Amino acid sequence: MQTSRKASALAVVSAAALVLSGCAESKREEGGKGSESGGQSNATMTFAAAGAPKTFDPFYATDGETFRVARQIFDGLVNFKPGTADLAPGLATSWIPSKDGKTWTFKLRTGVKFTDGTPFNAEAVCKNFERMDKQNEAGQTAAVYWSDNMGGFNKSKDDLYQGCTPKGTDSVELKLSRATSKFPSLLGLPAWSMQSPTALDKYKANDVKAQGDGITQSEYAAKYPTGTGPFKFEKYDVQNKTITLVRNDDFYGDKAKVGKLVFKIIPDGTSRKQALLAGDVDGYDLPNPVDWDSLKKAGMNLEIRPAFNILYLGLNPTKNPALKDLKVRQALYHAINREQLVKNQLPEGATAATQWYPKTVDGYSDSVMKYDYNPEKAKQLLKEAGQSSLSIDLWYPSEVTRPYMPDPQKIFQAIKGDWEKAGIKVNAVTKPWNGGYTDGTANGASPAFLIGWTGDYNTPDNFIANFFMGKQMGISAYPWGAQLKKEITDADSIVNADQRTAAYKKLSEKLMKEYVPGLPISNSPPAIVFGKNISGIVASPLTSEDFATAVKK
Repeated sequence: MQTSRKASALAVVSAAALVLSGCAESKREEGGKGSESGGQSNATMTFAAAGAPKTFDPFYATDGETFRVARQIFDGLVNFKPGTADLAPGLATSWIPSKDGKTWTFKLRTGVKFTDGTPFNAEAVCKNFERMDKQNEAGQTAAVYWSDNMGGFNKSKDDLYQGCTPKGTDSVELKLSRATSKFPSLLGLPAWSMQSPTALDKYKANDVKAQGDGITQSEYAAKYPTGTGPFKFEKYDVQNKTITLVRNDDFYGDKAKVGKLVFKIIPDGTSRKQALLAGDVDGYDLPNPVDWDSLKKAGMNLEIRPAFNILYLGLNPTKNPALKDLKVRQALYHAINREQLVKNQLPEGATAATQWYPKTVDGYSDSVMKYDYNPEKAKQLLKEAGQSSLSIDLWYPSEVTRPYMPDPQKIFQAIKGDWEKAGIKVNAVTKPWNGGYTDGTANGASPAFLIGWTGDYNTPDNFIANFFMGKQMGISAYPWGAQLKKEITDADSIVNADQRTAAYKKLSEKLMKEYVPGLPISNSPPAIVFGKNISGIVASPLTSEDFATAVKK
C-alpha cells in the first residue's frame, strides 16, 4: 500500500506523454479494476466524509464528496491506472481517433450489465451521451463539468459533442466539432460515468428544476443511482448521516474485497481524527498536516499524494470594478507573502505557485513573470491606479478541508493580514462549502475568493479552461476576455503534441504578465489516512481512490 512519493510523481510525469500523445490507439491490457482475485469478505469499511454529497447523479456534480461515492458505483469508458494519471481501459477496451482528431471510435467491453440488469452496450453509451447533451435550462446551469469542457448543449455551434453512433453492439463512434487535448481522458471523470438508461428514464434523471443557486434533485439522483461499478447504492440515511453501498457481486472485474462500504459524514476535521483513532471509522481524507506525525506514530496508514493541484485566489471585476485595472490585480499579488503562507499554513513539500498549473503538467513555463512579496510596490501600484483606499470582499469557505487548502480560515487570515499591510481594507465573507460557497463562486457572485483545483488528468486545458471559460472569474468583462477564451480553445485544438505544448507555454507566460485574471497561490501534497487494519488501497494523485481493493483485517 505504501507508495513512494518519488515514484508517484514520476508516474504523473509519464502520464503526460501518454495523454498528450492524443492520436494513438490504446495498447493497454484489459486489466479493468484491480489486479488480484478472491479475498472477499463481508467486512464493512467505514470512511469518514467531510460533507454530504450534493447529489448521487455525478453528471450534475462538482464536489469531491459526490465524486468519491460515484467512483465506487460507476465506471466510465476510460479509467486511470491506480496510483497514476495514466489512461487505462474502463468500459472501453481500446480507442482510436481519426487523423483530424474529430472522430473517436471506442471498442466496448462485452458481457457487462448495470446493477439493474440493463445490458451495457453501444446503445447504452449513446443514450448516455444524448442524455448528457440534451439538458433544460436548469440542467445546463447545473452540469458544470459538461458546460465547462464541452462548451455547449444540444449540439449547438459551441458544443464539442456532435453525436454518437452505435457500430454494432460493442463499438461506438463519437463525433466532435474539433480536435481536443481533453479526449479521451475526459471520459474517465465521474461526470461522464455510464449510467443505466433504464433507470435514467424510469426515475426521470433529467427532470431537474432551478432552486436558488442550485437545482432540485431528480428521483433518480436521490434514490436510484445505477452503474456498473464494484459497489451498488443501498441507501442514504439523512438523519444518521450515512451513505451505504454494498458489493456488486455481478461486477465484471475483480469483486470488491469488503461486503459493505459506508460513508459517515463528519464535518469537523478533529472529530474525524478522533473517530479514526477510536476505531469508529476506518479512514478519512485530507488529514490536517499538523496531525500527520501523530497519526503515523499511532500506527495509522498515512499516504501522501503528489502535489497535482493548485490553490488560487479568484478575482471577478463584475463584482468590484477596481479589479479591471491590471495594476490593482498586480498589487494584490505583490501584497501576498506566499512563501510565508506556504511555510506556515501548508504541509511539507508544498510550494508557492508561479502559474496556473503544477510543474508536472506539459506546458509549464520557467519564463513566466514572477511576483515577489513587496508591500511597498503594492502600495505604489494601487496609488498609480487611483485605488489607495481599496476595499474588497474576500470569500473563504467553512465546513470543508480541501487537498490544496487544509484550513481555509487560517489561509484567509494570512492573506487578510498581508493585504492590510498594503493598506487594503478586507471584508470577510464566509459560507459553508456546500451551503452557498461553491455555487456562489461558480456563478460569479464573489469579487475575491479562495478556491482551488486538483487535476482530473494531465493537460493544461483541464486547469485553465475550468478557471477561465465559465462565469466564476468574470473573464468576459475584460477587454481581452474573448481573446483569452479563443487562445485557450486554439491551444486545446492543436493535434500535434509538441506544438500544443509550445502554445501552452506561451499562453502561461501571457496569463502571468498581460492578463493576471487571478492569483495562483500554491501547490500542496494532500494526504489520505486509513486505520492500521486497512490495506490494499492505492493512493491516487488525482484523489480518485478505488475502495474496491480495500482489505479489512
